[in-house]
Amino acid sequence: MQIQCHGIVKDYHQIRAVNQVSFTADAGQITALLGPNGAGKSSLMRMLIGLTLPDQGTIEVQWQEQQHSALPPACFAYLPEDRGLYQDRSVEQNLAYIAKLRGLDTGRYQQQMTHWLERLELADKRKLKLSELSKGNQQKVQLCSCLLGEPDCLILDEPFSGLDPVNQELVVALLQEYRAKGKLILLSAHQMALIERLADRIILMQQGKTLGQGPLTDIREQLGDQQQLEVHWQQPPQAQAWQGFLTLYPTAQLQQNCLQLSIQPDCDLNQLLTQVLQLGQIQHWQLEHSSLHQLYLKAVNSQEAA
Repeated sequence: MQIQCHGIVKDYHQIRAVNQVSFTADAGQITALLGPNGAGKSSLMRMLIGLTLPDQGTIEVQWQEQQHSALPPACFAYLPEDRGLYQDRSVEQNLAYIAKLRGLDTGRYQQQMTHWLERLELADKRKLKLSELSKGNQQKVQLCSCLLGEPDCLILDEPFSGLDPVNQELVVALLQEYRAKGKLILLSAHQMALIERLADRIILMQQGKTLGQGPLTDIREQLGDQQQLEVHWQQPPQAQAWQGFLTLYPTAQLQQNCLQLSIQPDCDLNQLLTQVLQLGQIQHWQLEHSSLHQLYLKAVNSQEAA
């Protein structure tokens, strides 16, 4: 299975919600849409599942050796940001209704319902009304409804909403297992640390446009991210030695006994570390890239400033 979007545009009156967005999502991968509220993520998802149509551009879905202009209903499940289940019905009544809408026979959906309720630690709540559940458990019921029938594609809008850290990890493990089965998962979320661990491909959006896309390594390159060196000495370096270091690396910052420096692409790292060693006895040091959270803020803030 594969989804290809080419130059997608969507307008709502005078607002351009999606502006010339192109990307590919493949089976066996998790593709994440990232961006602030109003970036166009939900609008893009609604077009993928056929709730709305693009004003420009094309959507091509390859599934079961056929091409479609939107995801066929039989191949996907959609988790909207706003919960769409019935508060005055029990968990199992809600799930049975969804299963019947999908054409699942009673024996099959009963077996799968039991499996997913146990997997999501909801088995003891199946007789309760949805309104009696916590916000997090309601979210897990919604996710359970998506998994009935084990569709080839999951479209998940904020799947971690309302979940505590323990349940977030439960859902992370479940999505990783689902991906391993060769399923296509496209999701949007604001939990950057989880996305950094989960996503095979990232599409970073702002004001309807893509700021970068691809694996995290590609995103870093597209956004000009630099490695950061942080060094802690037992004692602050002598002033004269530090001034000499600044002549070589004028962007270096020193706070008490801690050095912070962005590494330029042409920097000779061995030479740099030799010069750092000459400043004093190192307590510890680390060299790392910006986190996805830092990249996200940098990209969005720079776009807003422009």
